[in-house]
Amino acid sequence: MVRYLIPAVVIVLFFAETEFSLFSPIEWQGHLIYLVPRFLILFLIFMAIYYDRKKAMIYGLIFGLINDIVYIDIIGLYTFLYPFICFIAGSTVKYIHQHLVVTTTLSLVLIAIIEVALYQFFALIGFTDISFAQFLNTRLIPTMIANVIFLALLGGGFKYLLEYRSYQRANRSIL
Repeated sequence: MVRYLIPAVVIVLFFAETEFSLFSPIEWQGHLIYLVPRFLILFLIFMAIYYDRKKAMIYGLIFGLINDIVYIDIIGLYTFLYPFICFIAGSTVKYIHQHLVVTTTLSLVLIAIIEVALYQFFALIGFTDISFAQFLNTRLIPTMIANVIFLALLGGGFKYLLEYRSYQRANRSIL
């Protein structure tokens, strides 16, 4: 039963992103601010660090493809970015300490990389015409703040769940 917990969390987070994105944009002091929830990729980053990089990349590939098909109609953008970010997160584990604060900081840096890469891609194909400064103020910084709050609330739970599952898997392989 516990082995289905991680796929269930991934599915719930995928749909939760959609629900939370309905609250965006927010008008604040006469400006529109866009909050982009990145719950799924944050969990996949934690999964790549605390559980299994390969499985995180597989989940990233599957749900990146679903995200591309359902939401943006450009096949390959999230399909490439999600596994790539999971690969980077899982590869940095060799060089950093797996403390929750370090993992959270790494996750936020990787989210910033995703957001900037998406902005650059959409600017390249002419899908957006806002300046980088406007992107920074109306989308990147608010998105980072929203995801910091999300990680502050659930980052410890993610770590506990993934370490518990890893411990359980290790005990099963010993028997």
